[in-house]
Amino acid sequence: MNCCCDSGITNDLKIEGDVGADPIWCNRCGCNLDIEDVPVSNELAEELSDWARSYGTWIDWGLEKLLPHGTQLENKFNQRGHFITGKVKQELGRNYKIKFIPSASARVYSHHGK
Repeated sequence: MNCCCDSGITNDLKIEGDVGADPIWCNRCGCNLDIEDVPVSNELAEELSDWARSYGTWIDWGLEKLLPHGTQLENKFNQRGHFITGKVKQELGRNYKIKFIPSASARVYSHHGK
């Protein structure tokens, strides 16, 4: 997969949610990779994309504060992400190093707006 590393390719990946980004990143250079370039099944790519689109649903972006039960919502997001990461590891096999980076935004936004 193409990335911004000096070699231009990577097999060291991280799965992480972020606003408006595909959920797969180069773990070395931090480049956001296009989900279409990741050699996983269409079903898993859609599951990853659906999960990524749900990032931040625990935050009131207008008020920049955590919604009621936001911590629980973020925990569910992280649990689902961890589960999906296992599926990615299964499909990509041993040629790729893959880790999951859980969201920790609830800690940040729980202090906003007070």
